[in-house]
Amino acid sequence: MHPFVRSVLLASAVALPATAYADPVVTDAAAEAAAPAAQDGDETTATTASSDVIIVTARRRQETAQSVPLAISVIRGDSIESTGNFNVVKLQQLAPTLQVYTSNPRNTSVNIRGLGVPFGLTSDGFEQGVGIYVDDVYNSRVAAATFDFLDVEQVEVLRGPQGTLYGKNTTAGAINITTNQPTFEFEGQAELSVGNLSYRQAKAAVSGPLSDRLAARIAVATTSRRGTLYNTRTQRWINEQDNLGLRGQLLFKPNDDLSITLSGDYSTQDPYGFGTAFVRVGTTQRALNRQYEALVAAINAANPGRNYAVPSRNIYDRLTDIDATLQAGNKIGGASLRVKWDLGSGTFTSISAWRFWDWKPQNDRDFTGLSIVSKSQNPSQQDQYSQEFRYNYSGDKLDFVVGLFGFKQRIDTQGTEQQGSDASRWSLTGAQAADASILAGLTASNTQYLKSDSAALYGQVSYKVTPELTIQPGVRINYDKKEGFYQRVVTTGAGTVIACNPVPAAGTVLAAQCGVYQPQSTAPSVSDWNFSYDLNLNYKLARDVLAYATYAKSFKTVGINQNGLPLNSATNLPDLSAGTVKPESVNHFEIGLKTSFLNRLATFNIAAFRTTIDDFQATVNGGQFGTVRGYLANAERVRSQGFEADFKIRTSDRFTAYTNLAYTDAKYVKFTNAPCPPELSGGTLQPVGATPDYSNAGRPGTLSPRQCDISGQGLPGVSKWSFSYGAEANTPVTLLGKDGQVYFGIDGNYRSDWNSNASPSIYTKVDGYALTNFRLGFRSEGVELFGWVRNAFDVNYIELLQVAPGNVGLIAGTPGDQRTFGATLKLSL
Repeated sequence: MHPFVRSVLLASAVALPATAYADPVVTDAAAEAAAPAAQDGDETTATTASSDVIIVTARRRQETAQSVPLAISVIRGDSIESTGNFNVVKLQQLAPTLQVYTSNPRNTSVNIRGLGVPFGLTSDGFEQGVGIYVDDVYNSRVAAATFDFLDVEQVEVLRGPQGTLYGKNTTAGAINITTNQPTFEFEGQAELSVGNLSYRQAKAAVSGPLSDRLAARIAVATTSRRGTLYNTRTQRWINEQDNLGLRGQLLFKPNDDLSITLSGDYSTQDPYGFGTAFVRVGTTQRALNRQYEALVAAINAANPGRNYAVPSRNIYDRLTDIDATLQAGNKIGGASLRVKWDLGSGTFTSISAWRFWDWKPQNDRDFTGLSIVSKSQNPSQQDQYSQEFRYNYSGDKLDFVVGLFGFKQRIDTQGTEQQGSDASRWSLTGAQAADASILAGLTASNTQYLKSDSAALYGQVSYKVTPELTIQPGVRINYDKKEGFYQRVVTTGAGTVIACNPVPAAGTVLAAQCGVYQPQSTAPSVSDWNFSYDLNLNYKLARDVLAYATYAKSFKTVGINQNGLPLNSATNLPDLSAGTVKPESVNHFEIGLKTSFLNRLATFNIAAFRTTIDDFQATVNGGQFGTVRGYLANAERVRSQGFEADFKIRTSDRFTAYTNLAYTDAKYVKFTNAPCPPELSGGTLQPVGATPDYSNAGRPGTLSPRQCDISGQGLPGVSKWSFSYGAEANTPVTLLGKDGQVYFGIDGNYRSDWNSNASPSIYTKVDGYALTNFRLGFRSEGVELFGWVRNAFDVNYIELLQVAPGNVGLIAGTPGDQRTFGATLKLSL
């Protein structure tokens, strides 16, 4: 970002007054527990009795969080800010069953209860299992939702299938983000944060009337921070933050029954990143002289005086030496028009939206300072259009919502991957290994696009059989169509286009080049209809005790392989049967109990769930530079089961606390044709039809299975145990002539170990960790100042491990943030 722009924003954040922030109560209706007791179970009394009661729109109507019969975490905007969780990636620290893993904005996976998207695969040809909505607008790719939270009112994390309530089908859950809306009374708010690592964040928002029927709101935010890895090759920090976001809204209310809101937003991220550092070497089944240590020694021997070595073998030294150019330009934005019309008998809502995403990356795909892959980039441009019509009705005994949703998307990608001067020594054998010209400059140029269209009719009815018992069925009819195109053209360093069919003679230069990059062209196309439904029964055991049970039959729609296909070993041509992927079939069961007690000063909620998915869309890859990076295939069945519990208490205006616990047992029930982990890869393949032999794991020079049966093993990226907590205490004081509060807050989270590879590997196990954050500050009417420390005990932990291609045994990774500290000033009017 231009320094002048950032300076103006920082100055604006200091100068602009802002609205006083609410008491920072965190998650899941913690504030709601403070509401006075209603009379005779009157929910309305409880809802309106306190401004701290949390209202949610999870079921497309306004309700108190404790009255919603589903597992939901509600995180208020002030809690997000005070705990430093300023985007979706950071949000998992407050919602234990939410898992977010990222190596860059595009390669980001968001899962709930271990389900959502295949772990570790960048592909546009499948759908998310976790829907991300901002003011009712669906964001189709996770990368398009990695923006900083901007002027957010609250975030709702819904667990379990939500397809009968939301426009786009979601099989694992939804993240529903609500921003602050224009007001007909003037208000403004500003925030400035500074910290170590050159951290700077400024936010400002202004809202007010332009006339008696027209109001406007505008918000801006900027974030910058020095990187957390130091690249000794370029002598600069990488993996930095450099974000700017803008949002503007106009609200037109011609009368009390009609509101029309026009919104537009734009976010740009231009950090220098993202890269990895050396973690370890894990022995594969490749010949020992073709594994990492021997290959580095061979390159050094062939280049006297070079003496290449990684700058550190301890990732927590935060040193790397990757040599490729890095870039992570990410532009996100769009516009929407929302119309809400109160018809007396119900409310009609229309949401029309257009969104775009422009991704410009450059990566180092060999994860080393050697010139093996000298260039790797897949810039993409997306346009999406959506239209949703929804009608809500609320009555004494009957509530319902019915909706019609249409969606159209196109993504274009232009990929380039190029081999470097060390590639021959790394990937070839014999005399060819000494001839750098065979692979140097070998380039794979990919052109691809995806056209995706879908339409759905959905609805849900809530019928009160008695004042205590409610039956809530829902249905969804869905149509999806996907058309893709993928073409890979391979050229030599001299610019000559090569062809690899028929199969070139073994030992030739062409055979060596085809062993690294295979040209291919495919155009997969598929369409499908799906019908899904759910049934929820909920019963008020007492005024403040709600029990519920849910069954959902859901699906994730059909997918296509958009990054190329594996080759058929008999013909050396793309295996067209792998072009499409069957839809997932989901069966979900859940029971739960929501309680309030101590005159609603405390809440305790617990839920148990079991979800099975047949034809799970899983990641498959061969670990080679060659034909494709990875592709989708159907695992026969996976299962996720466990429980979640949360407790909140607000003993008085002076003390609040919460704790959340989740146990998630997610595994492949049956996956007999899975990719093998690195310890069972790299050797000569066992004969076709042979029973896979797993006895030689990690033994160089032994035969490798063609595929592995990983049935019974855990799903990647899932911690069995996760836990978060927080508390805040305050005392009244007078400071500099202002009456207010001095407060102290603590929050933290724990995640047990998890595996970072699509097929669990002994080399990619990530150890569990616990993080603790503190804050101390003063708040009064119109002003708040607090200091904060995040990861206060400077815990070393890994965010993600990655297996280097080529089966050489190299494992690279990204360390989590070290201890950070700083101060935040908020002003309001």
